[in-house]
Amino acid sequence: MTSKTTAPLVKLVIFAVVTLLLTGMLAQTLGAFPSAGVTYRARFTDVTGLLVGDDVRIAGVRVGRVKQISVVDDTIAEVAFTVTDDVPLATSVRAKIRYRNLVGQRYVALTEGPGDGRPLRENGLIPLAQTTPALDLTVLFNGFRPLFTALNPDDVNKLAYQIVQVLQGEGGTVASLLSNVASLTNTLANRDAVIGRVVTNLNSVLTTLATRDRNLDQTIGQLQKFVSGLAVDRKAIGESLVSIGELTTATAGLLGEVRPPLAADVRALDELAGTLDRNAAVIDATLGRLPGRYDALTRVASSGSWFNFYLCDFNGHVAVAGHAPIDTPTFSAPAARCSTGGSR
Repeated sequence: MTSKTTAPLVKLVIFAVVTLLLTGMLAQTLGAFPSAGVTYRARFTDVTGLLVGDDVRIAGVRVGRVKQISVVDDTIAEVAFTVTDDVPLATSVRAKIRYRNLVGQRYVALTEGPGDGRPLRENGLIPLAQTTPALDLTVLFNGFRPLFTALNPDDVNKLAYQIVQVLQGEGGTVASLLSNVASLTNTLANRDAVIGRVVTNLNSVLTTLATRDRNLDQTIGQLQKFVSGLAVDRKAIGESLVSIGELTTATAGLLGEVRPPLAADVRALDELAGTLDRNAAVIDATLGRLPGRYDALTRVASSGSWFNFYLCDFNGHVAVAGHAPIDTPTFSAPAARCSTGGSR
């Protein structure tokens, strides 16, 4: 191995060792690996939300973690946890489950209680009398629901977190909590005018409805009958909708088929309209002569659905090649029908 390859290899090994050490320290800090310590047990009536690996704290400082959670009977839960060797516990110690945040994460808080101060042996048990379960946030926040509905989300989060801290005995005082609540209620009071106008307008609407209660009753009754009729005929309506869909499809297909001939007819109509416009004078003259023509035709066809023609007069000339024209005999009928002139 040459010096050119040795130096980079040494640097790589050093980098890998330092990275592993820092990763181990970070994992230890985050609780990825169980820390060495003394194991103790505590019994609670409710440990909902507490998980293995959650913190164990004294005065807010992390001194251990939850190791195991088990049920000893139908109503009691037992939590096994570890505490570092340099933090001894006494038999008078008290354990409480508290909220870390509003998301629902919890931790076990240890505090020193009154007593003789005898050390708690390893795997020793903290009885129910010296433990306190977490607050029931559902019951707590249901009491504040009317106030929360009138606040924006940021104010709700701040107020809720402060309520949890005060009731868990962490920082703040009831006086400061009441001060913040008073500030929020003052904000609501400043909106009293808007609320008053809403109530007044609502009262006007209800008064109008009260004066027209009979019409409203009739409208509701007719609407109920209409809806009932639709419900009775729902099968027929459904079938009709299917038929309408089929008709729409057929109509679309028909229009698709007749569209080219229809376009040709429209173009032909355009040409016809132009021809009629160019011969307007001829059409007007023809229409002007039609009444007389129709009158003559009416007389000719007066006997039935046919035309009667009679030979009333006859004369003519016959041209013969190489000779003078020969006049034919003249014929004239004396019948009365020939005197009108309508059938000649």
